[in-house]
Amino acid sequence: MPWSVVFMVIAIVMITSIARVSKEKYRAMGRAEEGGALPADAVAGREEIRQLKERIAVLERVITDNHGSADLTRQIEELRNR
Repeated sequence: MPWSVVFMVIAIVMITSIARVSKEKYRAMGRAEEGGALPADAVAGREEIRQLKERIAVLERVITDNHGSADLTRQIEELRNR
C-alpha cells in the first residue's frame, strides 16, 4: 500500500477523533450553562463578584458626588462593615 494512502487514512481518523472530542466538549459546556446544579465554588464566586460590583458602585458614587465629608465618611464606614 502506498504511503500516501496510509497517510490519508491516518489523517481522516485523527480529524474525526478531534471533531468528536470537540463536539462532546461543547455539548458538556452547554449542559453546565443550561441550569445544572452549580458547584459551591461557582456560587461563592458569583456572590463575591456581586459584592465587588456593589462596592465599586459605591466607590464610583463617592468619587463623583460632591456631598460633604460626613457623607463620605459614612459611606466608607459602610464599605468597611461589609
